[in-house]
Amino acid sequence: MDIATGAGLVGGIAVVFVLIMIDGGNFAAYFDKHAVIVIFGGATAATMLRFPFSVIVHGVPMGLRYVFNMRAIRPRELIDEITKIADVVKRQGPMAIENLEISDPFLAQGVRYIADGYDREFIRDTMERDRDNFLMHLDEGSKVYRAFGDCAPAWGMIGTILGMVTMFANMSDPSKLGPAMATALLATLYGALIANMVALPIADKLHVKLEEEDVSRTLIIDGVLLIRDAKSASLVREMLIAYLPHNHRDELAAETA
Repeated sequence: MDIATGAGLVGGIAVVFVLIMIDGGNFAAYFDKHAVIVIFGGATAATMLRFPFSVIVHGVPMGLRYVFNMRAIRPRELIDEITKIADVVKRQGPMAIENLEISDPFLAQGVRYIADGYDREFIRDTMERDRDNFLMHLDEGSKVYRAFGDCAPAWGMIGTILGMVTMFANMSDPSKLGPAMATALLATLYGALIANMVALPIADKLHVKLEEEDVSRTLIIDGVLLIRDAKSASLVREMLIAYLPHNHRDELAAETA
């Protein structure tokens, strides 16, 4: 699990738990089945109206997968690995890279194309199509979770209004005022919690993942094509350094000087 995701989730749950304990520790008072139905049923229905079913089927699992198992992508490490592969190809030929252990699956795919002797245009078209499809699915996942996060507070307000209507319609019966008020307040609480502690953070994480993958996969495509063209390791490194932030470029230049 990504450390920030785990720490944030545990911290958010802990804050709610502590506040309930300070308030008397009556957890049963914070559960209302009508509010649960309004939030999860309503927000899910509204999200399904916004997207095709295929987008939701791809987007929801992708969000859970990459939020809780989000590997760090470091362009500098990718450049070092691509440079080593370029050096092997230059010295021993393309067949020598078949036995190399490559950490990144996308880079391994490109190296396999080189070893199999595919032409440059095939490698570029195939890898760019693979990258674009992957980024499209990440974007779809981000949009699905953001839509759910947008809908949850709105449905919380709908639940609040329904609870208030029920409460005012039964002013003559005090026994019905409490449950109606609980539905009104808890619907707003559930909507705010689901949106701000689950759905919107996942959407933002997926957006960050999309930007990282866009940079890293484009870097890998350029590196694979340079290796396919039998460029020297030093030239490959120099051309890929452009993907690094300026401070990292200076450090890398100092190391290679």
